[in-house]
Amino acid sequence: MKDVFDMLFDKCIGAFKQARTWQRAKTLAEGILTCVGRSTISGWLTGSGQQFRDWSAAYRLFNGNRLNVSAIFSVIRKEVIAINDCNEQNIYVHMDDTLLRKTGKKVSGAKWLRDPLGPPFQTNLVWGQRFLQISISQFAKMGAVPSKTIPIEMVHCPLPVKPGKDAAQSLWEEYKECQKKLKLSVIGSEKISLLRQNLDKDGYLNKKLVVSVDGSYTNQEVLKNLPENVTIIGRIRKDCKLNKLPEQIAQTGRKRIYGADLPTPEQIRKSNDYEWQSVNGYAAGKTHMFKVKTMKNIRWRKAGEKNLRLLIIRPVGYRLQKKSKILYRDPIYLICTDTELPIEKVVQAYLWRWGIEVNFREQKTNLGCGQAQVRKETPCEKVPAFLTGIYSIMLLSGIKSDQIHLPRAKWYLKRKSTQTTGDLINNFKANIWSQNMKISFSDFVKMENEQRSRKNYSNPSISAIFYARN
Repeated sequence: MKDVFDMLFDKCIGAFKQARTWQRAKTLAEGILTCVGRSTISGWLTGSGQQFRDWSAAYRLFNGNRLNVSAIFSVIRKEVIAINDCNEQNIYVHMDDTLLRKTGKKVSGAKWLRDPLGPPFQTNLVWGQRFLQISISQFAKMGAVPSKTIPIEMVHCPLPVKPGKDAAQSLWEEYKECQKKLKLSVIGSEKISLLRQNLDKDGYLNKKLVVSVDGSYTNQEVLKNLPENVTIIGRIRKDCKLNKLPEQIAQTGRKRIYGADLPTPEQIRKSNDYEWQSVNGYAAGKTHMFKVKTMKNIRWRKAGEKNLRLLIIRPVGYRLQKKSKILYRDPIYLICTDTELPIEKVVQAYLWRWGIEVNFREQKTNLGCGQAQVRKETPCEKVPAFLTGIYSIMLLSGIKSDQIHLPRAKWYLKRKSTQTTGDLINNFKANIWSQNMKISFSDFVKMENEQRSRKNYSNPSISAIFYARN
């Protein structure tokens, strides 16, 4: 696995100003994946055996123009599309924002923000930074199959500094203008357009970009500024007001955009006038059959003159225990800006969107994204983005590697063989540390079995090192 990781990182040499800067970043990348303590820059240096050397060069790496994180993500994006199903004419990406908690009051871009993990009956505030992430789905073929979601963009989205209550009126007007420009929906719309431009430069003019988003990005800022050859699949409210297409009648004056009012999505779901269709989709580790109601060629005032498709997905029943009653979650209400995209692809694309939530959890818990102790503007932007890029390269190397993997613990025997991020990190650590310890995977398992058969105590240090994150 490490050989594949090195090969992918070698392709990113153009993202660095100098060859020695690239080599220093590569050493830090190994420190990110082998760090067993807090994921700070000093922790990365310790994980790569540089704790007794000058550390200032590692911090300077994230200042100035020594590192171009966008170029690293460009390499990742090209690699993922190259190994995807070549017969599929769509590129499926997902966009969402996340919060990195902070403690320092002088950290650039840190503000009091709403806690997304707070209880629904009480709005809590936490001190942190906002980041916008775009991830791409990697799949062997299009259909009701699992996919691996790999980040290809990580952008810091700071809020403007609020002026004091006695500040001049001009400062307040400038602050309000900055607020409009730094909205997450505005930045998200700009990043979608930039991604479409980059795909065109890469030679994918004939492939449509399908972006799955949640309700916070299903608004007029995103929908009315969509570039050509881009489709949005987004969640909407159950009581939003929809319209039919306008009737073509001869009249004077301005051309009509919206026709007669339609029932709300909730009313359509409850009505017997619209039939349910059965659609297969992969979610939660297996293939499910979803019941879907759909309606083509509708209009929504947030989208302007675009023709939309409405999809209503009935929740799938589940049981907490074998003998417990069947429970249901809330239904899903979606719109799609491409009325000709098959329902199966729309449903599966939105189900794959859960992968970006998994990315956020793994970046924060497994790799410690946001733990680095930096305060200035440029390092606050580049350090989390660089760590996310290393996370993406690690996922790609796990997909491309056909190497023998570290044997799993006994309690994994009855589970599926799908590799987790913890497995990939342990395999990477084992590849590096086994060379230093002069021990291979087979020797390690053989030694453990011999110690157990002789009723001797095995050495726990090697096991603790190899399986530290399992």
